[in-house]
Amino acid sequence: MKTTPVKTIGILTSGGDAPGLNAAIRALCLSGKEKYGMKFVGIRNGYRGLIDGDCFKMDNMDFSGMISLGGTILGTSRVKPFKNPVPDPKTGLLPVEGIKETFKKFKLDALVCLGGNGTNSTAARLSEAGFNVIGLPKTIDNDIAETEETFGFHTAIDVATAGIEAIRTTARSHSRAMVVEIMGHKVGWLGLNAGIAASADVILLPEIPYDIKKIGKFINEKRDAGQKYFIIACSEGALDLEEAKLGKKEFKAARAAMPQSIGFRVAKEIEAETGFETRTSVLGYIQRGGSPDAYDMLLATKLGSAAADFLADRRFGNLIGIRDGRVAGIPLSSIIDRIKPIPLDDDMLAAGRSLGICFGD
Repeated sequence: MKTTPVKTIGILTSGGDAPGLNAAIRALCLSGKEKYGMKFVGIRNGYRGLIDGDCFKMDNMDFSGMISLGGTILGTSRVKPFKNPVPDPKTGLLPVEGIKETFKKFKLDALVCLGGNGTNSTAARLSEAGFNVIGLPKTIDNDIAETEETFGFHTAIDVATAGIEAIRTTARSHSRAMVVEIMGHKVGWLGLNAGIAASADVILLPEIPYDIKKIGKFINEKRDAGQKYFIIACSEGALDLEEAKLGKKEFKAARAAMPQSIGFRVAKEIEAETGFETRTSVLGYIQRGGSPDAYDMLLATKLGSAAADFLADRRFGNLIGIRDGRVAGIPLSSIIDRIKPIPLDDDMLAAGRSLGICFGD
């Protein structure tokens, strides 16, 4: 049976930006053009641009230097077309109808969506709605289910590790405890890896509710043994034992009511427990910014190039991820609305415990 060749492909980036997005776009466009004669249409500002038809042809784009360029040349947004859909006030079209019009106007044969959990969950719903879609895994959180790696993660580890190391000099100079808040609302892969790489004394993760009494006891014992300063790597989604008992909505409301982020609360709790002067530093968006490191450039290139092959073979409905260290097609339907938390038997977590790091439990 003869199949229709895939000639024109739309590309969008959605959700938070991350290092490696432009490297993946570059690899997809160059591989698709060189191997299959494909043409590409850039979609501005994520699903917002897909709904509105805010697109441009990428035929004459200069890709030199793009492999190391941070951010995303396409722009991004957090628009979710399937969440509380309402008609556009100008066109009267529902989001999915606007997407159909964009496909028709630009003669798109398929769409490649680069993003994290939300982006690829939306991609899965588009696939279910009959669109030809492929996903690529981008997130500094490394929390997309079913794939071992996501591009952006390794660069963020480098940045967060360097940030903790820079703060260590202040902690040492002033004989303080320093709480360094690291991104990771729902999972703690970034906090775990950066914390271990930067020799943190305490690491607090969303997966392990902390007991401030145990943290205080740990710090007091270390101080009595002669330790002069402490580094606490705290994921922004870290929670205590009482918060762990709350439902999702209750927890969200409790966090919204906090005057400052979790790192500041933890600092006050440690100071109250130990009497040790404690300060907070929030690394924030620098963890998502800047150029990708070599690892993420290569990972994004490998996955972007593989996307061209998947498109040519019409292997739609897949996230192109990593399984057992190899590129693999993962059904988008299997990752929809899921995350990948750190398992409690994770090797890196076990290594941290063997080093004597306190995880608050």
